[in-house]
Amino acid sequence: MASPGMLPAGLVSNLQDVLKKKGGNNNAPEKDDDNKKDDDQSSSSSSTAVEEYDPSKPVIFVTNTEGLDSPGLISLVEALVDEALYNISVCAPQLDKSFSGHSYTYQESISVSSAELKGATAYEVSGTPVDCVSLALSGALFAWSKPLLVIVGVNKGPSCGNDMFSSSAVAGARQALISGVPSLAISLNWKKGESQESHFKDAVSVCMPVIKAAIRDVEKGIFPKTSSLHITVPASPTENKGFKLTKQSSCRSKPIWQAIAANRNPSAARYGNQPGMGLQFAQLGRDASAAAAARRNSQNKSIEVVESVGVSGKVDPNRKVKYFRLEFQDSNQEDTDENLDFRALENGFISVTPISVSQVIEPDVEKAAYDWISDSIHD
Repeated sequence: MASPGMLPAGLVSNLQDVLKKKGGNNNAPEKDDDNKKDDDQSSSSSSTAVEEYDPSKPVIFVTNTEGLDSPGLISLVEALVDEALYNISVCAPQLDKSFSGHSYTYQESISVSSAELKGATAYEVSGTPVDCVSLALSGALFAWSKPLLVIVGVNKGPSCGNDMFSSSAVAGARQALISGVPSLAISLNWKKGESQESHFKDAVSVCMPVIKAAIRDVEKGIFPKTSSLHITVPASPTENKGFKLTKQSSCRSKPIWQAIAANRNPSAARYGNQPGMGLQFAQLGRDASAAAAARRNSQNKSIEVVESVGVSGKVDPNRKVKYFRLEFQDSNQEDTDENLDFRALENGFISVTPISVSQVIEPDVEKAAYDWISDSIHD
């Protein structure tokens, strides 16, 4: 433990690293050649990222739900970079956050690591897609103040009907809309056993006309300001029957909770009798990531996820702990309206569903609620 009035040695070391990078620690001992080389490469990478920003070109910001290495995001960024008309900025989650909904990482530090993505300025974030969009638009990360357009995709799997509420792809686009930035969410109707990674590139190809049209009309000021567009591409993109404006349906995936034995969950078996240990190790991991973010390169990162298996507090050796894993199962839909999102997909169309942040209540729903409240209060 540090003496009163003194900082812990680890914190001093981290502060010194940051000061060295800013040129504020002239009395620090010289590093060896390897460390100097690493710093030179880091500085070079940083300056390159700044130089790649061209103020004369509009900024397109890209994120997704599965992370930087996903073929959907890579295909989209490559296509935008090939246009050579835009500054491409990317900020994506470290881990798959497909069903995180509109969630922030609140009152916890998140780490942000620079990453290599040809033709783009890219970062990897230990948070959700909403974190990525919110952080990017805050002005704290990129050289620009506001992008022309936010694109979330190309995401793996559809988010039709009520699944939009749990979809972090839709949430990312909605967050941009809330922040006053036009947005698109693009997903591929991935089918296990049928779909191939090349279909992501095909999905980008068929969506590029819409992306270009959106960029053009945003620049002209005629793109819809009150809604985002959720675009879902059928499983065989090149065989699509065209774009179709659709309505959000009421379909939803069925949540299936599978019981998991403790011996199939290594972290549970290791910390199962120590309820506070999971959270403590998780917090240590987050703190370490945040401290190292300033000096970490983006090339090969090994991420270890420590699962929290309990809450901090008094240990109760007699408490039984159970483990479950969530999966989603498609449910059959009987609605035959061909203008619904899922039905258009089934019929081979590219579904385009407007998404609004307005909480407009249908008149009949409002009347029913009003009547119920009036009767309840009267009674």
